[in-house]
Formats: sequence, structure tokens, C-alpha cells
Amino acid sequence: MTSRRSRSMADETCQPTLLRAAVWDLPPSYFAMVMATGIISMAAHMLGLTLVARLLFYLNGVAYVLLWLLHGLRLYWFPQRLVADMLDHARGPGYFTWVASSAVLGSQFVVLAHAYTAALALWILTSVLWVGLTYTFFTVFAVKKHKPPLQEGINGAWLLTVVATQAVAVLSAHIAADWPQPYRLELNFLALSMWLWGGMLYIWMIALIFYRYYFFPFSPSDLTPPFWISMGAMAISTLAGSLLIANSPDAPYLESLLPFLKGFTVFYWATGTWWVPMLLLLGIWRYVIKRFPLEYDPSYWGAVFPLGMYAAATEQMTRAMEFGFLGIIPKIFLYVSLLVWAITFVGLLRSMVRRARPYLSRIF
Repeated sequence: MTSRRSRSMADETCQPTLLRAAVWDLPPSYFAMVMATGIISMAAHMLGLTLVARLLFYLNGVAYVLLWLLHGLRLYWFPQRLVADMLDHARGPGYFTWVASSAVLGSQFVVLAHAYTAALALWILTSVLWVGLTYTFFTVFAVKKHKPPLQEGINGAWLLTVVATQAVAVLSAHIAADWPQPYRLELNFLALSMWLWGGMLYIWMIALIFYRYYFFPFSPSDLTPPFWISMGAMAISTLAGSLLIANSPDAPYLESLLPFLKGFTVFYWATGTWWVPMLLLLGIWRYVIKRFPLEYDPSYWGAVFPLGMYAAATEQMTRAMEFGFLGIIPKIFLYVSLLVWAITFVGLLRSMVRRARPYLSRIF
């Protein structure tokens, strides 16, 4: 009886400690796991893997709710820590995964479940988050007194601002396809505006990233997985453009812009495609030549997402523009992204077990 009571007391004291330890250093970019899982689910649905798509959809809903709960606890327990991350040049852009993940999950509700009420709720949340984070982020970082040098402050995670913007365009275009007029016109116009702004933002960001690549020293530790978002940002821009092309019969202004929409959609796809072998070569340099250790890190979800997005975007572009000769590419990238997702997910589980082991050993 005594041992049982002491075990219960130990359990009560250790559980909060374990939870606090997990929440203390929770990266704001962890919502990239929802982004990656969601877009791979949608790509699987588009390519006929219905069961896989459904399972990932359900898992994604659970992950999304859990991450909001964890970040809520972080705000309650460690508000200064959360604010410090938001003001940090390296970690601050990770908050844009909150926007993109909400939009991706909303798109899942449209594509897989035809649940437009849930999608609309997520669209409202996505829009509020986008406005709040965008103007807070760019204003604060502009007037910030102490700023790091470019080679320390810029990384691929900054392109999450582009991904978040294009994610709003994608979700708006998905919802617009089912809405009655005149709301369909308005949502398509919003999607078009966000698509154009995301493209402009990418030009600004990638210029700085290119400058950092080629005019400053570059070590293996600098090549973090979020650099894959250089490709992912172009892939989601391709997806948004392809949806606008598909929606053009419902909006006369889109129909009048069709040559422009098609040209820039192919432009985005070609740019994203150029990045694929480049990033693979840099990955070989990092892990094979320089022997950088390959260990699980939450930032690896930022590399999984672009692979799934490239598969979904290429498939959507193939349908919208009747590029049947590209049909093999989405299938290849879907299976690659599923494999990389599975490896990363196993790494997440092992990391959780490893972090929990010292606390569990006190109980058992």
C-alpha cells in the first residue's frame, strides 16, 4: 500500500516536470509536421492512395490539436520564452508554420472530407494568424535595435513567410470552388492577390538567401533542412496557380489572365524543379563528404513538406494544364515523400522515448 502511494506521488511530481521540459524548448516551427503530413495526405488522395490519405488526415488532426495545446502551455508557463523566440531572427520565422499548417489542414477538410464548415473556420483562423504574424514580424524586425549579420540572420526558414502567404491562396481557392456567387468572385480575387504577393515576397527573400550562399562562408551546420523550403515555396506557388487556373471559369478576371496565370505557374514549377538536384547535391556534400551527423531534429519536417508539396503541385498542374507527359513525376515524389515522412516520424518517436526515459526511470 505504501509503495503504491509513493509511486503515485512520484508520478504526480514527475509528469509535470516531463511536460514542462518538453514545452520549454518547443520550436515554434513544429507545426511543419502538420504541413508535411497534410500535403502528403492530399497528394496521396490525388494519386489514388485513399486509405493512406485518410490515415494521414486523422493523424494530422490529432497532431494539430496537440501542438496547439503544447504551445498554449508554453504561453502560460513560459511567455517570455515564446516572445523571445518570436523576436529571434533564426526561430521567429517558424511561427509562420502556424499559418501554413492551419491552411493545409483546412484544404484537407475540403479535398478529403468536403467539410466546408470546418474549412471555413480554419480559413478564418489562418487569415487572422497571417495578418497578425506578417505585420508583427516585418515591423518588429525592421525597427529592432540589435540585428545579427546577414550570414547569421537569414536562412531557408524565412521562406516560410512565402509558404504561409501561398497557403492562404490555396485554401481560399479550394473554398471558392464550392461557394455561391458573389463570394466565389471575392475569394478567388483574394487567392489571386495572395498568389501574386507570395511570388513578389519570394523574389525578395531568395535574393538574400542566394547572396548568403555564395558570398559568405558556408559550413555543413549552416545547411539546415529548412533550406529545402527554397523549393517548397515554389511548389506551393505552383499549386496555388494551378487552382486559380482551374477556378478561372467562375471568375471572368481569372479567365482574362489565363496566359499570365499559366506562364507564371510553369515559371514557379520550373524554378522549384531547378532546386531539387541542387539541394540533393548540397545534401550529399553535408552528410557524405563532410559527414555531418544525421540525427532527428524537428527542423527536418521542413524538408519533408517540400517533397510532398512538389508531388501535389505537379499533379495539380498536370491536371489544370493537361501536361500528361509529367504524370510520372508526382508518383515518384509521392513515394519518396512517404518514405522520408516515415523515417522522420520514427525519429520523432525515438526522440520522445529518449527524452522521457530519465523521467520514467524515476517512477519505475
